[in-house]
Amino acid sequence: MLKLENISWSTPDGTAVLKDLNLSVPEGKLVVLTGPNGGGKTTLAKIIAGIYQPIGGKIYLDGKDITAVDMTERAKMGISFAFQQPVRFKGITVQKLLELAAGKPLERDFLCDILSKVGLCAGEYVNREVNATLSGGEIKRIEIATVLARHSRLTVFDEPEAGIDLWSFASLIHTFEEIRKNLKGTLVIISHQERILRIADEIAIVADGHIKASGSAEEMMKNLAENKAILGRCSKQEALF
Repeated sequence: MLKLENISWSTPDGTAVLKDLNLSVPEGKLVVLTGPNGGGKTTLAKIIAGIYQPIGGKIYLDGKDITAVDMTERAKMGISFAFQQPVRFKGITVQKLLELAAGKPLERDFLCDILSKVGLCAGEYVNREVNATLSGGEIKRIEIATVLARHSRLTVFDEPEAGIDLWSFASLIHTFEEIRKNLKGTLVIISHQERILRIADEIAIVADGHIKASGSAEEMMKNLAENKAILGRCSKQEALF
């Protein structure tokens, strides 16, 4: 489905962040990208979404070169990006946001179904504004609901666990498990959390601008002890175990 070949990217001051990185994301799989801070994970996610343009290499979607395609056109192709800190929209209700994601008006029953899948009661949320009154856990789940409403072919989540409490994190894991069981698209999740790694189909370790190791979740979890040297720079809050 998605293939990245020899991707390179540098900051404006010339610091190399990604260095000839290669990655393949299979159709209909949940792939987790993990690794130490500063390794290039978020940069890689933004390159997939079209927020950043690589300075070298090629990006292919279903064999088509989309390297020069901008973020808006990639969204039309079915590529979505969920920010680490979701955007809040003063004056826009949850219902309106979901309808914008779906591209059409939504019936009440559908709104109830999609919000219930992320652990929210439609009666309490459809008319609420997507603003600062929502907690971190609530805004994360609403963002996931927009993904479900849109039926994206490929969705990239940048550390969805960031900034939410333990109860909300447990609910978030349950939501991803449900999405995984009924996967109708492809998910790429950037995370350090063991519970997210354990529901993946494949895991890739990003460090020093390269894919240091990749493979099935079962294989990568078995070999995790060997990869701890790569992951050693993660903080205690980000630790896999």
